[in-house]
Amino acid sequence: MTSFRLLTVVPLLALAAASPQRFPQAQRDVASIVADEWSNEASRDAAREAEQVMVFLNARPGMVIADIGAGSGYYTVRLAPRLMPTGRVIAEDIVPAYLTALRARVRKAGLRNVTIVQGTPDNPRLPVRVDAALLVHMYHEVRQPYALLWHLRGSLRPGGKVAIVDIDRPTAQHGTPKAQLLCEVSAVGFRRIGDLDLGAAGGYLAVFEPVGKRPEPAAIKPCAAAK
Repeated sequence: MTSFRLLTVVPLLALAAASPQRFPQAQRDVASIVADEWSNEASRDAAREAEQVMVFLNARPGMVIADIGAGSGYYTVRLAPRLMPTGRVIAEDIVPAYLTALRARVRKAGLRNVTIVQGTPDNPRLPVRVDAALLVHMYHEVRQPYALLWHLRGSLRPGGKVAIVDIDRPTAQHGTPKAQLLCEVSAVGFRRIGDLDLGAAGGYLAVFEPVGKRPEPAAIKPCAAAK
């Protein structure tokens, strides 16, 4: 029998320690966390949201994908079967109650290739390096975006990517303007390599890859709020 446990310890990766105070703060509104899901799952499936995203990312068996801000697990339970038999999902969130419910959902579904991780607002604390980190309708809720992206960059395998789904509207309205997102992610040493309009599902998918050397936290230049 495979056991599932909530990981709350320091990650196994030997990442450089960096205090959140060393990173610049977001210069724009940060939305509050109000629910563990963006919309009901039936409507999202009807609009082929997850299918579009997984196909665009070429999610396939053997990959390790982190579901950052996993919430109720909409993407976790759809990714896990797609990555079998040798791949797995690292489902991360910072809200303990969400993780408790997600652990139960994963057990009920019999998904044995999911690892549940409790992160912090500045660091997802991933226990292994990943091929992709997926942030869905939650980037606007990240209070320390530069710190989070910096740690994610250190958690990527060679060729790894960060993929962000959001809506092109102000962060105070639970979205992220595309220009704002591009500026903030670029500030941590990423370049955009792909975009997808999600159509009826709402919003956009933006995919980034690291380029050059990861900047020192104090050298990161914060972006002004989009007008």
